Amino acid sequence: MRRDLAVLWHPCTQMHDHETLPLIPIARGAGVWLYDHDGRRYLDAVSSWWVNLFGHQNPHIKAAIQTQLDRLEHVIFAGFSHEPAIRLAERLLAVAPPGLGKVFLADNGSSAVEVALKMSFHAHHLAGQTRPRFVALQNSYHGETLGALSVGDLGLYRELYEPLLLQPLFVPSPDAYEAAPGESAEACALRAAAVLAETLEQHAHEISALILEPLVQCAGGMRMYHPAYLREARRLCDQYGVHLIADEIAVGFGRTGTLFACEQAQISPDFLCLSKGITGGFLPLSAVLIPNAMYDLFYDRYETRKAFLHSHSYTGNPLACAAANAVLDLFEATPVLSRIQHLGQTLEHALAPLREHPHVADVRRTGLIAAVELVQNRQTRQPFPWQERRGLLVYQHGLQHEMLLRPLGNVVYFMPPYVITDAEIEQMVAVARVGIERATASP
Repeated sequence: MRRDLAVLWHPCTQMHDHETLPLIPIARGAGVWLYDHDGRRYLDAVSSWWVNLFGHQNPHIKAAIQTQLDRLEHVIFAGFSHEPAIRLAERLLAVAPPGLGKVFLADNGSSAVEVALKMSFHAHHLAGQTRPRFVALQNSYHGETLGALSVGDLGLYRELYEPLLLQPLFVPSPDAYEAAPGESAEACALRAAAVLAETLEQHAHEISALILEPLVQCAGGMRMYHPAYLREARRLCDQYGVHLIADEIAVGFGRTGTLFACEQAQISPDFLCLSKGITGGFLPLSAVLIPNAMYDLFYDRYETRKAFLHSHSYTGNPLACAAANAVLDLFEATPVLSRIQHLGQTLEHALAPLREHPHVADVRRTGLIAAVELVQNRQTRQPFPWQERRGLLVYQHGLQHEMLLRPLGNVVYFMPPYVITDAEIEQMVAVARVGIERATASP
């Protein structure tokens, strides 16, 4: 890979690692498997950063893109339109939580979050209010562009850029891992919601929106929480006139067991941000769904200067929209959600032996997301020193045994494509279990 290292800078990577940890050049993919140029294969247990819902080279999505490619590859989306985008918007609104009436398209998850933040602030401004602040959860992550990074709370990403960022109010996460002894996940969530209530009571006049990842804080270590928090968040946002932004970029499209995670709390957000799995991992695309009332605030004659002047060159790209429509076809034509429920149970059963491991503090699952929390001391939950990079040892073990695992620090997680089989889940977890055993062995 000398050619690669001579010219490329890879994301979320200390490139010095690749002096001893070789890059893996992938030649092709098929289903849950990736194949390198030497014929070795790797089960994609993380859906290639959580995007590949229906397997690599899915024939239906691939055919939809090929058909669209013969008609139109791209067109400016200001003043022009096309059928794939219109159809996609209609279908998203038909399956989204009730009350959402318009779709604003962008081209990646961070951009969707930027749209929601700007539009929320702008909408309050049009209503005669200046609300320059946002509320976000501790341990949250919403992307890497400056606005999205501002409302994230992972120091590894945020700390250096602090002088450039907005200053949101961070409130406690409802994370069930932080429950007190004997406290239920629901009680933990409601305890965190009480702090949110206090924060809004004191600061609502300056707050545009609360932003959160429903049910699972993914990049924050796959920490999971009870839907009661979402219900309380919706109630409190309504009470204080604050928008609710649901970042379902990672958890949407069935990943938590329902099409959208918000459904499990029976709430509708003011902004629903979608990306990642929306195209099944084929092309970049994101969407922000909003109520008609929000759209109406901006709808006026040109000279009033109320327009939302936010744009991306690839907004509404026809090829990406065709891929997204093909993904929705698969949800409509096949029992995807029931399959996710079944696979989730298989995954939970396979992980059960790890619950008693002396270096495992928690095994948790929501839908087809599961995580194993590695710690130095199970009783005290004392973490391993981050410098020891125990998760990296699990990653390296996985690669040696046909498995792409990419732990978040010392959290080994699983987010496989929906086409994985029961046997492949068993294989995936078996490799991870041995990797965990070796990675947590002293010293």
